[in-house]
Amino acid sequence: MTPSVLQVHVARLPHGEGLALPAYASAGAAGLDLLAAIPAEAPVMLAPGAWAAVPTGLSLALPADFEAQVRPRSGLALKSGVTVLNAPGTVDSDYRGEIKVLLINHGTAPFVVERGMRIAQLVVASVTRIMLVEDGKLNETARGAGGFGSTGLHAAPVLK
Repeated sequence: MTPSVLQVHVARLPHGEGLALPAYASAGAAGLDLLAAIPAEAPVMLAPGAWAAVPTGLSLALPADFEAQVRPRSGLALKSGVTVLNAPGTVDSDYRGEIKVLLINHGTAPFVVERGMRIAQLVVASVTRIMLVEDGKLNETARGAGGFGSTGLHAAPVLK
């Protein structure tokens, strides 16, 4: 079975010229790799604990009822402690500005972001809009109001 393909229009901004468009790294990949569109002569240095909004040089025109999620790359997180601060970041269908990736360095060493580096993944998903109905009545479940860690063998302590 061939997967469905959604066409999404993209605008490349001047500082993104010369970089490849985001692409899937493998046939089964869910996310397209986003690249850093920063000047080659001005890499971004993230000190431990620092964060920065890294430009991608791209704007998208997502169709209505879709969103794009900006997610961390597992390799950056594992090897360097670098991740997406607001993961997953959401790109709404009516947003037409540049996609930027809010990277944070949770590692112990400085991390340098260079032009063309794969810095995050972009996953496009359908959106279901809901209408909240306030009536004060919720159906009962076996879990009830059990929160953090309540479904594990040993419930995690709740900090107060």
